[in-house]
Amino acid sequence: MKIATFNINGIKARIGALSDWLKEADPDVVLLQELKSVDENFPREHFEDLGYTVETHGQKSFNGVAILSKLPLEDVSRGLPGDPEDEQARWIEATVIGKHAIRVCGLYLPNGNPAPGPKYDYKLAWMKRLQSHAKKLLQSEEPLLMAGDYNVIPQDEDAARPEAWREDALAMPASREAFRRLMNLGFTDAFRACTQGPGHYSFWDYQAGSWNRNDGILIDHVLLNPQCADLLEDCHIEKDVRGREKPSDHVPVFVVLNA
Repeated sequence: MKIATFNINGIKARIGALSDWLKEADPDVVLLQELKSVDENFPREHFEDLGYTVETHGQKSFNGVAILSKLPLEDVSRGLPGDPEDEQARWIEATVIGKHAIRVCGLYLPNGNPAPGPKYDYKLAWMKRLQSHAKKLLQSEEPLLMAGDYNVIPQDEDAARPEAWREDALAMPASREAFRRLMNLGFTDAFRACTQGPGHYSFWDYQAGSWNRNDGILIDHVLLNPQCADLLEDCHIEKDVRGREKPSDHVPVFVVLNA
């Protein structure tokens, strides 16, 4: 089973680029973030024509997550539990039925800037809710995957210029600590299980020639519970997608499971 996470930075702007990539990479499941579209405006039929079942959790102009799947989906759930007043569309989960049933969770974690401030408080509160929900999901002991744009640079080697991010919400100590607490529940970072060392990034800003200078950061992560980690065959970043026409500022992270 091939599963990818991809922050597309606007479904309307990126539909051509996304479609070309889907035809080329042929993933079984794609977790999309930052749709910037309400559900009824998502081009559902276009992706259904490409062979995908489509489940969305959209929001006008901001946020928005989706699951595209060539495999059957069951028990779809939208919204991260823990705060009934939170209307931001940042979480979607479902069970993918392949050789194994895999619970997949697609997330778009809050950016948190400017920090300190209300947006950073929201980020940390969201991460606390994520940890709480992850604990509940782990209790089922079925293979579990949580992937998306975490908006966290876990360690200095995940940035080309770590000093430039010291005061940014993505790399602040409290953000990294919250990410470690999540990992310490028993998750495996799929990419880091396959690839070690610096120089591997999933995001390059549109400004200041970041892509050409490879001035990137690694903020798109795939976390696996122990049952899912046992199925891991490969995980890689599709870096070349960033150099194509009308790209997102993120690239897909691909995981291959024996499922």
